[in-house]
Parts: sequence; C-alpha cells; structure tokens
Amino acid sequence: MPTTHDISDFIRKRNENGQPITLELGCGDRKRHTDAIGIDALDYEGVDIVGDLQDVLKRFPDKCTSGVFSYHCFEHLMNLGNIMDQLARIMKSGAKLEVVVPHFSNPYFYSDATHRQPFGLYTFSYFAREFIFSRKCPDYKNTICFEIKKTKLIFKSPRPFYGRWALKRIIQAIVNVSSYSMEFYEENLCWLIPCYEIHFELERL
Repeated sequence: MPTTHDISDFIRKRNENGQPITLELGCGDRKRHTDAIGIDALDYEGVDIVGDLQDVLKRFPDKCTSGVFSYHCFEHLMNLGNIMDQLARIMKSGAKLEVVVPHFSNPYFYSDATHRQPFGLYTFSYFAREFIFSRKCPDYKNTICFEIKKTKLIFKSPRPFYGRWALKRIIQAIVNVSSYSMEFYEENLCWLIPCYEIHFELERL
C-alpha cells in the first residue's frame, strides 16, 4: 500500500490512462468514489494512501487533481485554513470540492472526542467567495481561491430512529427552500430542531 513518501510515483501510475485524478479525504473503510485516491490516517481496506492528511497533501504536486471529496473528515482537522491552502494549491482551476460535515447543532457532534472543528452555514465563507447568503463574513486576509456554489442543510436521525428520520426530511425540505430560510433557521431555530450535517460544494477559481 502506498505511503506518504511515494505519492508522486503513485499519481503517475494512476494517471497513465489519462483520466483526471480525484481524491477522497478521510475515506475510512467505505470509499464512496471508487475511482478516487483514498487518503486516511488509518489503514482500512480500500485506503490508497495512509498518513496524516496535512502531511500527505503537502506531497502532492501543484494543480494535479480535478476533484476532491470528503465526508465527515474535516471536523477532525485542527487547522482548516492550512487544509484549504493545500487544496487550493493542488486543485486545477474549475475543480470541484465537495465536503460533508456535521452541523454544530448536531447533538452527537460533541460526543466524539476526536472532533476538533465545528461547522455552520458560514464556515467556508471565510475561505471562499460566495453570493448565496445575506450575511457576509470577513476573509481575515485569507487568499480567496474558491467559490461556494451550493450549501444544503441535511436533517436526519441515525439508526434506529426511523420515525424521526421521516419527520426531519420534511423539515429539511422547508428549511432549504431559500438562503433566507437557512439563515433564519440557523440563527433562531437550530437549538430547537438540531441539524445533522451540512453539504458544501465549492469550485476552485
């Protein structure tokens, strides 16, 4: 299995067929994108590169990937700004970044001692250009290399709470009607009706 010291050769071999390279960060034991290079800190079956995510990304060449996917990984990271800088470096112009993370109101978020970074509607607005929401966030001098294309709040309950799941899908449809309803929900209702996760779609400028 490839390790962090042979990434360039690994990419070369994966790219011999001329297909664009995509990454799945923190893929765990069930990689969703079978054609992507799976990266995880733990040596699960299906993981292609094992290592600390920040260390691994630093070893990728510039502008080498056309897409990056991550599902419930970013909340485990210590420095989101550094990760975004590395992704901006390795992603081609127009490349898609898809990130799914727990919402900060998720009642299970703080139960997991490995969670480091909470996420809300505006978290990526500090690192990316966006024209979705009314409330605007400062960039704190960060270099803006991404644009937020889509944000969606996901409401669900884990197994075995199937009845609650059905009710929350109805709530999800109402909350996501518009950007205003999402902002109103997060400001006023999120602690009354917790949100499970957020789905972000960004594009490399």
